[in-house]
Amino acid sequence: MSLNHRTIKIAFATVIAILIAQFFQLNYSVAAGVIAILSVLDTKKSSVLTALQRIVSTVLALTIATILFRLFGFHIVVFGVYLLFYVPLAYRFNLQSGIAPCSVLVTHLLLEKQTSFPWLLNELALMMIGAGVAILFNLYMPSKASQIILLREQVETQMKEVLHSFSVALREGEDRNQSKLLDELDDQLEKYRQVVYAEFDNQLLDQSTYNIRYFDMRSEQVTILKYMATNLGLCALPTSENKILAGLFFLTAAQLHEQNTGIYLMEDIDSLLQSFRESELPATRAEFENRAILFQLLNDFRRFIQTKKIFYEEYAAEIKTKK
Repeated sequence: MSLNHRTIKIAFATVIAILIAQFFQLNYSVAAGVIAILSVLDTKKSSVLTALQRIVSTVLALTIATILFRLFGFHIVVFGVYLLFYVPLAYRFNLQSGIAPCSVLVTHLLLEKQTSFPWLLNELALMMIGAGVAILFNLYMPSKASQIILLREQVETQMKEVLHSFSVALREGEDRNQSKLLDELDDQLEKYRQVVYAEFDNQLLDQSTYNIRYFDMRSEQVTILKYMATNLGLCALPTSENKILAGLFFLTAAQLHEQNTGIYLMEDIDSLLQSFRESELPATRAEFENRAILFQLLNDFRRFIQTKKIFYEEYAAEIKTKK
């Protein structure tokens, strides 16, 4: 949620919450506005969960305060004792988001020296109005769907660049600093996931985990590519196997897309692995070491494709609707 969007929501939610509290002639009606300010959060899900937690927390706070005030009187020291009981319980039951607003409501009882049912109802109503109005305003959240589509395309473009650099490195022995490219992509994926999780928390009814799982899958692939980048620098000999694997990287880059099943690429990799096994043994130590590294690269690349294949199989129906 942008700052302007959040500011507008807070301003309107605060005023409307106060007006509603005044309409019902509630005491300390301004408190409803303060609660609304605290309850306008970044996502629909966080707003609803926090509002429910605060309502339950209000019941807990008012119950503890009522018992203590009736037993020991309306004194500041008793309010301190209330906090000694209420705060640990709020944390124990994951209701800590209500500590500040609920304690403000309890101070109303302290100031009025009242714990009668109408006053308890007054405080509970203030909380429900403030939190309820905030939820209503947070039901509208601009969709990030189009932004997420662009982020997926950006990730795929960057991964293609990495695979192309792998291909060039194997064919020409040129180091294009693949590790730096992968580190940058990893950092961006972390930022992209934050956008995806925010969008997920704004879908209260139809919650699809597709986008979350997609970026997790790409992150797993980047981790595999990092291992491959380390081994890539050790392939010093310009062998025919190097060129074949370079061609496979180039082919994969051309086909890299969220809708690619990975099945045919897996078949190409298995065919190449079988070719490696059936080829003549290396004649020198250097050739042997080069072959071993290539074999490791190919196995890692198989895991790279397998990761995408598993994702496709898990979300096949959803992916087909995107075509």
